[in-house]
Amino acid sequence: MYKVFVKRLLDIILSSLMIVICLPLMIIIALIIKKDGGSAIFIQKRSGKDNDPFMIYKFRTMHIENDVHDFKCEDRITKFGKFLKRTSLDELPQLFNILKGDMSFIGPRPWITDYSKYYTLNQMKRLSVKPGLTGLAQCCGRNSLSIIEKINYDIKYVEDISFINDIKIVFLTIKSLLDKDSASTTKFTIKSELDQLKSQSRYANFTIDNKFKNVNPIFERRI
Repeated sequence: MYKVFVKRLLDIILSSLMIVICLPLMIIIALIIKKDGGSAIFIQKRSGKDNDPFMIYKFRTMHIENDVHDFKCEDRITKFGKFLKRTSLDELPQLFNILKGDMSFIGPRPWITDYSKYYTLNQMKRLSVKPGLTGLAQCCGRNSLSIIEKINYDIKYVEDISFINDIKIVFLTIKSLLDKDSASTTKFTIKSELDQLKSQSRYANFTIDNKFKNVNPIFERRI
């Protein structure tokens, strides 16, 4: 009941309320970013529930000339962008993703679609629910965890979704945001995590594309 109906109802009510409350702040942030030229919103394709891709919204934190595919240099983050990342304010536009139904407040974080190409059958479980603004992995180590550890935390969440657990994650997330040592994900982090997933023993060459929906749930639970 909670997983199917109540969770979605809470997402709609809370995202609508937070959009109204945060709209003045979002407008101010957008105007500051626009002073640098270019779009204030960064849009990128991510893996959603059942591996269906969707476009995620974030405030742009990089310089316009930044190339995320150029591994010869670090990402060129603006001074204001560093503040947005440190405070996680760059994630505010995802309230609209939640309202649309692409995401939930709590769930596994939505990663770029390249990640899901290298999941094992068991790791595919993290795609059985909507991705979240925050999740168990984010409040249990964040970027200090390896990609495999993050996925294991996500699977643990998926297998025991409840209102109480979601409330616990909210408070743990607030605590983690106050941790000044929390690191941001960079393109080098993403490359390293993809390499780790590719090197997974016998499932190294297994890809799932958009076939997640066809996996037999009973068979999956036996993995």
